[in-house]
Amino acid sequence: MNDQHVNLKEAVRNLSSLPAMPVIAQKLLALKLDSDEGEQQMMLLIAQDPMISAKIVGLANSPLLGATRKISTIKDAAMLLGLARVKSVATGIAVMSLVNRPIGRFDPLELWMHNLGVAFAMLPVVRAMPARNRPQDDAIFLAGMLHDIGYLALAHLDTKRSDDLHTRLVIEENRPAIEVERELLEVTHDELGAELAKHWNLPEEIVAVIRYHHTPDIDAASGAQPLVRIVNITERLIPSFGLREFVGNHIAPEEWTALGIEPESAEEIAAHAAEQAEQATQFASTFN
Repeated sequence: MNDQHVNLKEAVRNLSSLPAMPVIAQKLLALKLDSDEGEQQMMLLIAQDPMISAKIVGLANSPLLGATRKISTIKDAAMLLGLARVKSVATGIAVMSLVNRPIGRFDPLELWMHNLGVAFAMLPVVRAMPARNRPQDDAIFLAGMLHDIGYLALAHLDTKRSDDLHTRLVIEENRPAIEVERELLEVTHDELGAELAKHWNLPEEIVAVIRYHHTPDIDAASGAQPLVRIVNITERLIPSFGLREFVGNHIAPEEWTALGIEPESAEEIAAHAAEQAEQATQFASTFN
């Protein structure tokens, strides 16, 4: 068993054993959207990928965004969603397309449903914050859509131990998933995901969110605030969708005040977050 633990740690260090980031995701991340040329390049990139195009147009037409007319083009979807959001959602879709069928007990559709649900459920939390403290739209969506990418890395690196974990998460459904992971793996999904994100040269803030989204109070997480705390709180705010990852649901008043939010608003924010998550996961469940 110890050898397996060492092998898993070494596999993470051996970057060639990690999956490569899809080329379109690399190109999207490198784009700057502060010029007409950057916007046009993004539209062109997305238009060249029928799967990403279809999903973004589908998202624009979902109840999540409340479009008042039928959206049929990427340009119209970008006007509704916003350019930064389209860029992050397209990047997330490209990353999730790395695995289009289950690897053992790991089902990428469940991860996709969970991540998209969290990404949209973060919005009511962010809107309740003082405007000056809010993260950028692209960072919010990228963090939400990639925060649990470590489960994909685990399935890729060691399918058997990934299967063991997902079996235990079903059996011990009311025990914090991170505890089960520490017992079984010694290298948990937050660490694995951060290593994968580093391998992909994702922004440092996103790497830190992935690494610390279960431990937002430690000093090392300070550079990724408030984004890391927003992800952490949002996961506890919403019911478990897709992925079986129990994280508890208690949020202390001081956690809200750390974001500049009045704790009295918690109930209303939770209701909006749950609604957003449910609509997002219903939309995500239509993906194949």
